[in-house]
Amino acid sequence: MEYFYLVLELCGGLGAFLIGMNMMSDSMSRLAHGRLKSMLNKTANNRIAGVGIGAATTMIIQSSSATTVMVVGLVNAGIMTLFQATAVIMGANIGTTITAWIASLGSLDVSVFLLVLAVVGVFMTMFAKSEKVKVIGNVLAGLGLIFVGLKVMSDSMDPDLHPEIQEVLNGALSVVKNPFLLLLIGIVATGIIQSSSAVTSIVVVLAMSGVLIGGSGDGVYYVIIGSNIGTCVTAMLSSIGASLNARRAAVIHLLFNCFGAVLFTVFLLCWQPFGTSFSETVLEKIFPATVTGPNYEFQIAFFHTLFNVVCTCLFLPFAKGFVKLANLIVREKKKEEVPAEESIMGELDDRLLLQPSVALGHLYRQVANMIGYSMETLSIAFSAFEKKDTSAKKEVQERNAKLTEANRRAVEYLVKLSASSLVMEDEKTISSMHYVLNDIVRIGELADNVTKYTDHYVNDGLVFSSEFLSMTQEMFDKIQKLYAACSEAFAKRDYAELKEVDAVEDEIDNYRRTLVNQHIKRLNEGRCQPQSASVFINLVGNLERAADHLTYIAHSIE
Repeated sequence: MEYFYLVLELCGGLGAFLIGMNMMSDSMSRLAHGRLKSMLNKTANNRIAGVGIGAATTMIIQSSSATTVMVVGLVNAGIMTLFQATAVIMGANIGTTITAWIASLGSLDVSVFLLVLAVVGVFMTMFAKSEKVKVIGNVLAGLGLIFVGLKVMSDSMDPDLHPEIQEVLNGALSVVKNPFLLLLIGIVATGIIQSSSAVTSIVVVLAMSGVLIGGSGDGVYYVIIGSNIGTCVTAMLSSIGASLNARRAAVIHLLFNCFGAVLFTVFLLCWQPFGTSFSETVLEKIFPATVTGPNYEFQIAFFHTLFNVVCTCLFLPFAKGFVKLANLIVREKKKEEVPAEESIMGELDDRLLLQPSVALGHLYRQVANMIGYSMETLSIAFSAFEKKDTSAKKEVQERNAKLTEANRRAVEYLVKLSASSLVMEDEKTISSMHYVLNDIVRIGELADNVTKYTDHYVNDGLVFSSEFLSMTQEMFDKIQKLYAACSEAFAKRDYAELKEVDAVEDEIDNYRRTLVNQHIKRLNEGRCQPQSASVFINLVGNLERAADHLTYIAHSIE
């Protein structure tokens, strides 16, 4: 029965540790949401920059699996190339090693003071009025919970409190000596938990209690190597059903870790006393005053970092080779057909929802494309009116059908985003985007109205003077100028551009009134057909309404 309670205590500690990790990573993501989005948007071809982006992102979200899944999503959406993804994936493997270092701090004397962070963080969250302070409180609370979990797990295996437990664990875990079996343990354990950080942290906690998997030699390092392979399971599963390049990105992640595992396995087999002759010597110089004894926990954290840094340094120059190898493994069987709506909106990948700010940034760019598409549709309709071309009606209707479908997909994605943990700024953006999508569809509907006026123009034998056609063209040119300012304001969230938007919109309103007044004057003078009045007034009215919707879109950034 005592063993049962100790197992429950161990599981409770692990639960607190994982909850703390999740709380801290989620809060850090919210705290750095703008920077995180900016980092992942910088998909430059600089390999070192890519490694830095991957490492920094993973340090924030505390999961290389989550970063790699997002990279697969970015590749699937066409935002990131395979070459760019390769560097980011390598960096993600470096970033994930920080968790093992955090876990190893549990062996220091100061760890008991770190437990207080949980209380401090909770009070900050409860009493702070600023959202940013509340998020910082959640970060501290999460970090405190990590050390609470480590403390509980360590106590459940404390040799002084439970000597029989350590004896049982040592008997069960140290008996496994075969390197390849230890590799398999690391792979399977990480594949089940889907977090190399969690597996490594558990190994560190065991080491803090004097329990080493595989004994006191280098056996534990094989488990760490295996965990790096096991973490690929998440990305491989997420790539199922994705585009060809997305599947290749997942394969690159697997290849990188497998090649590194082979390299280090051979290294450890050839240099048996690695842990005592190298790692321990280095760590004694780094922690001469605070760490005594074998300090296995720091050796494990050090090896985890060493493994990923060395592999990145060795394989980064061959990033293009990894891309070519992935292309050979995942071959293109047949040319993938691009859905009709892809010209308007790219893939809205659910993998990006792991980081709502990144997903929202991607959707924002797709909505900007929709604005351009709706304006192109209006331009086609207006040009057809000038040319008395009734055949354009079908094209406008087809384009509006695509706009409607793209709008439906965007709204569904916004609903998914709304269910995520968001900062206030993102919540406001999501709310405004619902209105923006409605404005985009309305512009398309106005284009459809223009095609109806073209039908009347042709079928009723209406005649418009060259003066009228010239003035309507001038009005449409002003609308194009408004669209350029609107597009600049929306895409770059440039508040200064709103002055230009408002100025041009006022010009269009005044110009519409001038056009109507002049048309009435021509009617009175007998220079225009009375039956053309309805088409004329409705045409310029619809053009003005399109300008209104563009103005609403621009002001959505406020």
